[in-house]
Amino acid sequence: MNGALVRYRAMAYIVGIGLIVLVFVGVPLQYGAGEPAVVKIVGPVHGMLYIVYLLTALDLARRARFSIPQMMAMVGAGFVPFLAFIVERRITSRITSQGGTAHVPDPAAGANDQDEALDREAEARRAGELGRTERRPR
Repeated sequence: MNGALVRYRAMAYIVGIGLIVLVFVGVPLQYGAGEPAVVKIVGPVHGMLYIVYLLTALDLARRARFSIPQMMAMVGAGFVPFLAFIVERRITSRITSQGGTAHVPDPAAGANDQDEALDREAEARRAGELGRTERRPR
C-alpha cells in the first residue's frame, strides 16, 4: 500500500497546486485583465492531471477499503482549492496510524530520502542474493 499512498500524495500535491494557480491566478487574469492565456494552458493540464489523480485516489481507496464518504472527500479535493492538501494529510495520517506503511516519503521533501531508501533496499536484496547463491549444494 506504500506505493499507492506515495502516488496519491504526489498527485494530490500536483492537482492542488494546479487548481490554486488556475483559480487564483488564471481566472483573475482572464476576467480582470482580459488575458486568458493562463486558463488556456493550466485548465486542460489540470483536467488531465485530475483524471490521473482520480485513478490514484480510487486505487488507494480500494486498497485501504475506504467508505463512500471518504472516497467522495478524495474526489472533491481535486476541484475545491486547498482541500487537496487537507484531505491528503488526513488520508496519510489515517493510513500510517493503521500501520499501512512504516515510512511515507514527503513528495515536497525531494528525491534524496527516496533515493537513499531505494539504495538501502537494493543493497539488502544484493546481500540476500549473495547469501542464497553461497548456500547452493554442489
